[in-house]
Amino acid sequence: MSAVLDKHAGHGPNGHANDHSHDHDHDHHGAPAGWRRWLYATNHKDIGTMYLLFAFTMLIIGGILALIIRAELFQPGLQFVNPQLFNQLTTMHGLIMVFGAIMPAFVGFANWMIPLQIGAADMAFARMNNLSFWLMIPAAVMLVSSFAMPGGAPAAGWTLYAPLTLQMGPSMDAAIFALHILGASSIMGSINIIVTVLNMRAPGMTLMKMPLFCWTWLITAYLLIAVMPVLAGAITMTLTDRHFGTHFFNPAGGGDPVMYQHIFWFFGHPEVYIMILPAFGIISAIIPAFARKRLFGYTSMVYATASIAILSFIVWAHHMFTSGMPVTGQLFFMYATMLIAVPTGVKIFNWIATMWRGSMTFETPMLFSVGFIFVFTIGGFTGLILAMAPVDIQLHDTYYVVAHFHYVLVAGSLYAMFAGYYYWAPKWTGVMYSEFRGKVHFWGSLFFFNLTFFPMHFLGLAGMPRRYADYPIQFTDFNMVATVGGFGFGIMQVYFFLAIVLPGMLGKGAKAPQKPWEGAEGLEWEVPSPAPFHTFETPPKLNASATKVLA
Repeated sequence: MSAVLDKHAGHGPNGHANDHSHDHDHDHHGAPAGWRRWLYATNHKDIGTMYLLFAFTMLIIGGILALIIRAELFQPGLQFVNPQLFNQLTTMHGLIMVFGAIMPAFVGFANWMIPLQIGAADMAFARMNNLSFWLMIPAAVMLVSSFAMPGGAPAAGWTLYAPLTLQMGPSMDAAIFALHILGASSIMGSINIIVTVLNMRAPGMTLMKMPLFCWTWLITAYLLIAVMPVLAGAITMTLTDRHFGTHFFNPAGGGDPVMYQHIFWFFGHPEVYIMILPAFGIISAIIPAFARKRLFGYTSMVYATASIAILSFIVWAHHMFTSGMPVTGQLFFMYATMLIAVPTGVKIFNWIATMWRGSMTFETPMLFSVGFIFVFTIGGFTGLILAMAPVDIQLHDTYYVVAHFHYVLVAGSLYAMFAGYYYWAPKWTGVMYSEFRGKVHFWGSLFFFNLTFFPMHFLGLAGMPRRYADYPIQFTDFNMVATVGGFGFGIMQVYFFLAIVLPGMLGKGAKAPQKPWEGAEGLEWEVPSPAPFHTFETPPKLNASATKVLA
């Protein structure tokens, strides 16, 4: 990568260019100390760290709710919770995982890595960055505390379908307010990412030389700005139906609950891609590094990402095949949905082509990346099956759907985040994680994940509906297996924190070299480990001739 830097810049003894080596003299020059450093944080690295810790906390809270659900479903009959509380748990598990864990974690990765990858000193709007993080804390508290409100937490499913939402207690209003705040946070974060990527790249880094992680986040940020106001509109209409005498979704006053479904899924389907596109960016950084090859088909990957984003706006009603739809509508949404498999397939084939005849090694980041491709592909195929209207009418709202979206979101988004953590953590913390513990985490997670969710395909095919606290006796065996897998998977994530994250945060472990991975490319490997508090105060210069050097 040093060949990338302009010949005139010269190189210091540490291997990074002289023109910004002075920035690294004092690792934490200008860093405030104590609680002020975090409360008033404007540094992209500190804010990224807080996002990641917040997301992991919410992951654990959402995971505990999931384990209560699985404990209840271990055998038929009602063991621990009544059906009303069961529905509260499924609703809150979904809301917390989507809006509290997956999305903030990817924003944390964006905060940490985008300025490092494009050679920017920081994010464009540092104070707005601080506000967009701290808004999430009251929103999360409001969401989680809804269990303590009169009537308990919302119990309408994470999709918050009317007319159920019109019948809920005050916790529904708290959830609506929390989602508004989280949406405002997402929009601010997205504006920040777009302006940073478009305006603050190092001289010589054209858009088509940018790392794919920056590309996927640029496109994701546009998606967020487009669809978060749609969700805001849907839940605001729900709020006015509840308190101000409107009848948008209330059939008694001439409203239409199916209209809510259309508005929600017009947000909800692009939202699915908001949660997976940054994952594609992370995997596209890791696979070339451990295959020791340039990423195959960089340009096609950029166009595939943009195609997925555009197509995501015309497929929303495949979630509504059973809501009453003319055959013409079913055909359109069926074909449009199957079309999305094309750019997604391009990505899968490009990753495999990158690995083909590469000189591969299987450190933990690569294991999670290969695991991601394998399990995400299963999730993609089950999605294709659900895209077919006649099949979906049989499988709608069964455990087959639960299996499908967990294969996409857990084995997709979450595995990519684990891969990204193992890949970049040496740069963040300055110490190497234990490779043995990382592999224990990977194999344990892979085994228990499949033990949990693979049997759900068969439960769904056999007709077991989701969001039910009880079930007939013939579904017992697979449910027992899934519950055992769920608890195993939860324990693996606690192990990840105690055995990998905590030692890294405390600085325990072998000192990380500036570039711990032999095949890694990119500007982030041009700064020391741990990355200094301020990097790239003088932008690094890139060779004009170095085409696609950061691909």
